[in-house]
Order: sequence, then structure tokens, then C-alpha cells
Amino acid sequence: MCLIIFSWQPNAKRMLTLASNRDEFYERPSQDAHFWEDSPNIFGGRDLKMQGTWLAVSRNMRFAAITNFRSPESQTYLRSRGEIPHLFLNSTLSAIDYSAQIPKQEFAGFNALLFDGEHLVYCHNQKDKQGQYSAGTILPAGHYGLSNHLLNTPWPKVVRAKNALHGTEALNQLTDISKHLLTALQDQEIAADENLPSTGISIEFERLLSAPFISSPIYGTRTSTVVLIEKKIENRQVYFHERQYQQNVNHFKDQTFTFTHP
Repeated sequence: MCLIIFSWQPNAKRMLTLASNRDEFYERPSQDAHFWEDSPNIFGGRDLKMQGTWLAVSRNMRFAAITNFRSPESQTYLRSRGEIPHLFLNSTLSAIDYSAQIPKQEFAGFNALLFDGEHLVYCHNQKDKQGQYSAGTILPAGHYGLSNHLLNTPWPKVVRAKNALHGTEALNQLTDISKHLLTALQDQEIAADENLPSTGISIEFERLLSAPFISSPIYGTRTSTVVLIEKKIENRQVYFHERQYQQNVNHFKDQTFTFTHP
């Protein structure tokens, strides 16, 4: 997962409006969103190499997503970052308590979003100037963007995609909101060189990764997902729209799923 934009409005009817692109090598096996046989509480896509997930929800209205933190380190880690959302969705811990107990040193660089039904928490495993890991942050209401650096780092793709959140406020139908956000996620505009971040990779790769939607012969955007969580009078509702791409922005398949929880 390399791009997430979201509007968090905990006191509004629509608590969470979120859209994301997952970028990955085409050869890495994965499964479309589904209820997992070994964890039937979880609904989401699955990485079949390490059995984790990049984004998923649970029947009891928990939500989790993760992105990589791009850095030039060469260390190998035995644990997959996809474990973090997987384990959170099967946990009964609050999001802030779960974020505090993640063994951050055991994973390559990551950003995580964790929603426990009440609070939305952001956490990462980058050390501060004193060499310490920071605690998770309970997010206030607002519009946010996240890619492969810290939350709201103004990379061109983040800034451009986040602008699409403003257009959702006037839309009432969930299908219209989803269509609007998926269109924004298909943006293939490459950023100008002077606006590119410097993350330790080649300038050619920085250019490729600067677009919200990435396309190349071996690597690119494979999945776009829209998640909408609403408060109802008697329950909460999750709307989940997943779009799977077959190496081309115009070649895809969609699935949508809606469920409620008291």
C-alpha cells in the first residue's frame, strides 16, 4: 500500500471516508478481498506470500491499513508488516494500546492506521532524535494523506490525491463518493523533478512512484480500495469497494460489500 487519503470526522454521520492504492510487484501473489477462512472476522485482501494484509476491516467495525516507510536500509526482517493490521483486527485491545505494544524494531519501516470503533490512531516505527520510538497518535478530525513517509508529508501524489476529499462532502450516495475517489486514485501524472522527494532511490524510480497510480512492466498499482464507515441510528455500516487492476488502469474488476454492526 503506497497511498492513503482519508477524512476523519468522528462526530459526523460519515465517520471515515478513505481511499487507497496498493502498489506491488505484479508477480507477488495476493487474493481479492474476502472473509478469511482462518480468521472469519476479517474482510480484506490478503498477501499470499506472508499471509498478512495491506488493508482490511472486521465484522465488529475495526479497520486497519499499512504502508511502507521508504528508506535505503538493507536490513532483512523476518516479520512481515502485513502482520500488524492482521493481528490488530483479531485483537480486543484499543487502537492506542495496540500501537504501544507493537514490537517496532522487528519490522521494516511502516506506517499504520488503526480504528477500534471509537478512535483512529496513527503510528510508525521511525525513531526520534533521541533514538526512541514514538507512541501512537489519536487523530483529531481532519483531512489526511499518507504515502511512504510520515503522515501528511506533502509529497506531490499525496497533495494532489488529498484534494479529492473535498469533493466528497457534497455527495450523499456512497456509490457516488466511491466513484469520485476511485477516479482520483487513477491519476497517472508524474511530478516535476524539482518536486520529487529524495528517498535514496534513483531519480527514474522517484519519477515512476510520484504518480498516485503507478504503471510499469513489473510493478504498479494493483488494488484501489474505498472504505466508508457511517453511524446509523441503531448500528454502524461499512461500505467496502475494491478495484483490482490487471496491469492497466483501464483493465480492472470491481467488487463492493456492505455490512452493519450493532
